[in-house]
Amino acid sequence: MSENAAAQWRTVLEQAHEALRTAAEGVPADAWERPTPCERWNVTQVLQHAVGDQLAFAAAIDGGQGPTEDPFAPSGRIDGDKLAGLRAALDASARAWKGVADDASEVPTPLPQGKLPAEVGSVACALDAAVHAWDIAVATGQPSPLDAELARPLLVVARQIVEPLRAYGAYAPAIDPTPEADEVAALLSYLGRDPR
Repeated sequence: MSENAAAQWRTVLEQAHEALRTAAEGVPADAWERPTPCERWNVTQVLQHAVGDQLAFAAAIDGGQGPTEDPFAPSGRIDGDKLAGLRAALDASARAWKGVADDASEVPTPLPQGKLPAEVGSVACALDAAVHAWDIAVATGQPSPLDAELARPLLVVARQIVEPLRAYGAYAPAIDPTPEADEVAALLSYLGRDPR
């Protein structure tokens, strides 16, 4: 990330949270069972996974309640308001990160790497939200929530944290990007998603 990364990570996290919120709110009522680029999971399951990961990041920081179901084995069943859990998770995550100093050198995370600098851990949290926002948007015919401005810092952090996570099935093997790939395509390819 750039030299003023400590100031920028909060903006990246806010943008990623907004992307996930917008994509989820844009899901048509009949589209929750559609398949997504996230292999084996439909839209509901991707949403559940994203909710669980945001709660896990918040709980690691502030000791609050983590996810109530396994984010890596989402049930695909949400009773009632499908977006209520997302709103609560995004609020919990934002509150937890608000309590972290801009330049904190060791912030607890739910990742195998454990404690990370604030600018890395927060953008890892943002990465999860943004890529699942893209999964949901693509599956439901919405515009991509990713642009070069958001993808650029996400790719920098992805290259720092993703390799150990592939062993847990969190990300598919990387795809070689095409020579003309922009920042968004490079990010998605690195995360094992076909950007086309």
